[in-house]
Order: sequence, then structure tokens, then C-alpha cells
Amino acid sequence: MRVMSPLSMSFSKLFRNKDSLQSLWVCVNALHAHSGLRNQCHRTPWSWRTRFGALGASRRAEQVLAALTHRCCPQITTATLCTTSDNSQDSTNWLWSIYNETKKQTEDLVPLISNNFVNPDTIFANNEMSLQDIEIYGFDYDYTLAFYSRHLHTLIFDIARDILIQQHRYPEGLREYEYIPDFVIRGLHYDVQKALLMKIDAFHYIQLGTVYRGLHPVSDKEVIALYEGSHVPLEIMSDFYGKSSHGHTMKQFMDIFSLPEMTLLCCVNDYFLKHNIDYEPVHLYKDVKEAIRDVHVKGILYRAVEADIESPFDFVDRGMNYIVGKDWRGLFDVVIVQADKPGFFNDRRKPFRRVTDKGVLLWDRIHCLEKGKIYKQGNLYEFLRLTGWRGSKVLYFGDHIYSDLADLTLKHGWRTGAIIPELRKEIKIMNTEEYIHTMTWLQSLTNLVEHMQVHRDPASEAVVQEWIKERERIRLQTKNIFNSQFGSLFRTHHNPTYFSRRLSRFADIYMPSLSCLLRYDLQHTFFPRRNPLQHEAPFWPEQTSAGAMKIPFQGQKGAGHAQIGVPP
Repeated sequence: MRVMSPLSMSFSKLFRNKDSLQSLWVCVNALHAHSGLRNQCHRTPWSWRTRFGALGASRRAEQVLAALTHRCCPQITTATLCTTSDNSQDSTNWLWSIYNETKKQTEDLVPLISNNFVNPDTIFANNEMSLQDIEIYGFDYDYTLAFYSRHLHTLIFDIARDILIQQHRYPEGLREYEYIPDFVIRGLHYDVQKALLMKIDAFHYIQLGTVYRGLHPVSDKEVIALYEGSHVPLEIMSDFYGKSSHGHTMKQFMDIFSLPEMTLLCCVNDYFLKHNIDYEPVHLYKDVKEAIRDVHVKGILYRAVEADIESPFDFVDRGMNYIVGKDWRGLFDVVIVQADKPGFFNDRRKPFRRVTDKGVLLWDRIHCLEKGKIYKQGNLYEFLRLTGWRGSKVLYFGDHIYSDLADLTLKHGWRTGAIIPELRKEIKIMNTEEYIHTMTWLQSLTNLVEHMQVHRDPASEAVVQEWIKERERIRLQTKNIFNSQFGSLFRTHHNPTYFSRRLSRFADIYMPSLSCLLRYDLQHTFFPRRNPLQHEAPFWPEQTSAGAMKIPFQGQKGAGHAQIGVPP
């Protein structure tokens, strides 16, 4: 493991240069002077340095800039800022001078912020958890233990599209459509009745600009008309577990395998719209869902990947042989295939059944789960009875927030780890100079708009409106950095996505891949960041997830590799 040198820089270094400090002080005093609060708010440059000196070098852009344009002058209130100059030109010039000075200060900060890269191999914590309390480790297979090339999504799309044509009598013209990589992202919602695909935030608001009918965006005006705003009522969304209790209304796609399903829905919708074919959106959704299910359940995918595959175990066995080696079964105490999650966690009726290496199902009753043997289906309650593995001493990893993790954490008290492959790509984007520069200025501009919106004279309002338009352009630019249609998996513009909300609730820890565990030993404790609430001042050192920044782990030995595996 590569060990990086520790960071020694803090934000107090920003203010060691007397000239730069004075420049900042002039900017702040301009704010105070215009609001009539210069005498009340006056502080010496040294008091500024003392206040900022407590901030750690890992403070992210929004907290730095909040200090520059918001926290630095808390005495400024709406009432006092409503006073404006009688001369509209003076007001305009003053606002733009504040804008230019803030932009200059922001650009001066970017090089420092750019030094604080987040390591993509970090494990991030939503809940405090110590590995020394874990006795049992469990793993899902698809996209947890085994990752697939992007060609698999093309294969799923092609097979399901042909099923629609051959078995459901859809138009032959659909063969013109091919899988579109990076068109959709995980966690999107699909309105079954309206045939609309969209991104929704943690507060059930649609992110305007991310609503698609077929392969084309729907205007904000039409979206607002269709939903009488941008809020989606709770009764038409899925329940706490991602299931709809009022029939097919909103479907959330949480599985990585759902990427080709969403793309196929969009393509078929596009074909019908392009050819003015009248169709029932509910039928389309059900047919596509059934076609995708057939690809997986009926073994079509297995046969396409490996022509001579005979059973679900053969598929897993070949994959694990490729990943680990032929002795892979020795690493696990229990191996279960075709568990049929999430039914495995709730359906008490399905007993375990032995499977031979040739895929033959045995009929004898299972009294214990033996190491080296393969079992099919079963249910969690029988699993708990046979193993005695209960509660928080078990840590289970999976990629599907609902099917893999929800029931385990809510009903059974297991600790959970989410595997989010998209995380690595998004972190790498957030580490780029383009993203850091864009987000730094976006946060600074937002704070300017927030404080200067109280000026109600026409000239000042015109300036603020220009800032608001610039802010909207930057937000769109930021969305496009991740995905031009739907943006980031984890955020809308400023709120967490609905996906992020479920991730934070159902996963104690999350990471891009299981290999991230190699950076930690079996006594490591994961601590979540203490992010300030909206009413809390952010003036304490940021508690960064261990290893996220350029800080070496204590106790690293030899080449810096930690060992992890099934505890004895």
C-alpha cells in the first residue's frame, strides 16, 4: 500500500501573509460599512487569524467559503441590509465590487483546497462500527464479490430486446436500438403511468432537468404541470423498503443490473413516440420487466456467458475460480446459491436444499450447514437457527440497498456494508481541478446571493438576478460533469438523492469495492464525520474518514498491507 506523507498545512497559513489578510479584511469591512455595522463588527486582523487557525486543512470548499462570505459577518441581518444607496449606479457598482473581490478570494483558495484529495479506496462510515466486534463476514455475489465488464449490460439489453420482439410481438424496428452506456445512473425513479424516468431527492422533490420521456428530456414547465409542482407525494412513491403499496406507480431502480432495464424502457418508449404508436405505458413497463427477469431467472444470461453452464452453482463456481482460485470454498463457512433475496430474509417457508457439484438437488433434511457444501434457497430464520449467528457481530456486504441490506439492519440488527462501484468514479471527478474550482465558486456565489437578495431597489435586484442566472448555469455544468442526463448518483443540486438517503439509513459503512478492506486491520473502528447541522457553526476541525486524506495509518507494517479475512 502506498503511504502518503501527512498534511501539515492548515488554513491559518492563508493569513500568514499580511497583505492577503488585509485584502480579505477590506472585503469584509466593505460588507460591514455598507450595512451600517462597521463599528459593531470591527475586528482586528489578528482576531481573524485566531478564529480561522482552528480550522483543519481538510475543510471542504463549502465550509471555507461559508467562512469567507457568511460566517465571517454574522451580525449582518436582513433588516440592516435593506438600506441601500440613493444612487442606483452606486448600488450596482458596490455589488459588483463585492462580487469581484469574493471571486478573487475564492480563486486564491482553490490551490489550497485542490491539495486535499479524497482517496477513492477509503471506507466511509454512516454509523460508528468497530471491526473488532465482528465475528462473521457475509457477502453477496453479483457486484460484491464479482464485478462484470460493461459488455454484460450490452448483452442483457440485447437479449431482453429480442425477447420483447420474439415473445411479446414488439416491432422489429426495435433492433435498431443498441445499449447506450452512461445514459442512465442507478437510483432513478420511473413513473409507470406517465412513462417518465427521473431523479428524486431525499425530500421527494424531482430534480428539474433530469426528467426523460424516452431518450429526450421533458421541459421543466411540463414537469411542473404534470406533477403540480416538483414534489412527488409519498403515496405514489415506494415504501420504506422500496416497494409500492398502491400498485405500480413509482419504481426505483436500485440494482446495477437495472441499468440495461432503464435504457431498454427509454428506447422502447422512444420508438413508440417517434412512430406515433399509441401504447399503454403500464403494459410496456411490465413487459420490459418480465423480459429482464427472464434473462436472469431462466438462465439465459448464464448460457450466454458460458455455453456449457449447468446450474447456478456452476456460474458462481466458475466466477470464484477466476477471481480467487479453485480452492475458494475453503475461504467460506457457508455457501448459498439462488437464495432469492429479498424473499430469503422474510419467507420462512423455503428450507435449505443441498446441491452437488454437478448441480443435482438432494432431498434429505438439512440439520446443519457444513463447510465446503453448497446449499440452495433456504431462509434467514432457518439460517439463524442452524448457525446461531445473530445481531451486531455479523457484517454483511451487498450492492443492493433494499434487497441486500434493509431487512438485515432493520429487523435483525446485523451490521451492513454497501458496495457502491460508482463511488470510485465520482470521487475521482471530485478530485479534479475543474470540479473543485467550479464547486468552490458555486458555493461562494450562493452565499453572495443569499446575503445580497435583501437589497430591493431595482438596480440591486437586477444584479442579484444576474448572479442567480450564473448560479443556475454553474449548477447545470456541475451536473454534466458526472452525467449529462442525470448528474451524480449521490446528489441533486444541493440535496442528497433519494438513493443517498437510503444508503445512509441501511448501510453502516460503504465503499467502492471489497478490496478497500485491505487498507484496514481487524481492530479498526470506523467513525462517521460529525458534519455540522444547519444551526451549528462549522468551526471545529473536520473529522474526516480515516485514510480519506493524505494521512498514513498508524501501525502499518512492512509494505503497508493489512490482512483481512474470515476470523478463526
